[in-house]
Amino acid sequence: MSGEELPKPDSILPHRPPFLFIDQFVELIPGESAVAIWTLTGDEWFFPGHFPGRPTLPGVIMIEALAQVGAVGVLTEPRFAGKIPLLAGVNNAKFRRQVVPGDELELRVELTRLGGRAGKGKGVASVDGETACQADLTFVIADQ
Repeated sequence: MSGEELPKPDSILPHRPPFLFIDQFVELIPGESAVAIWTLTGDEWFFPGHFPGRPTLPGVIMIEALAQVGAVGVLTEPRFAGKIPLLAGVNNAKFRRQVVPGDELELRVELTRLGGRAGKGKGVASVDGETACQADLTFVIADQ
């Protein structure tokens, strides 16, 4: 899917602000991969405390943003409509650059395994083509 066919994040995910970390999708292949954008304005709730005088996106929130992108890749696969993928594990997480207010974070997740009750994916978050975070994600698929 591309262009006008792409869903709005809140039309697929149960997350809502302030815990919805995706602005828009730029690519989506249901059950295979998804790419989204999150533009950090500086008004996000975590910046004043992380860190005063040097606002930096917390790494765990980058991981959550990647998980949300992966969740849309799962939920747009017809057999998982009405389900909810829950983050079950994070492996090989690496944080390579700070993300700060004004950065546009590209969130890319490839689903590497998608079974009836669980799956795995590889996520990369980047700014201007430079990797900020990468991680292997494991999830379980539950009823809502």
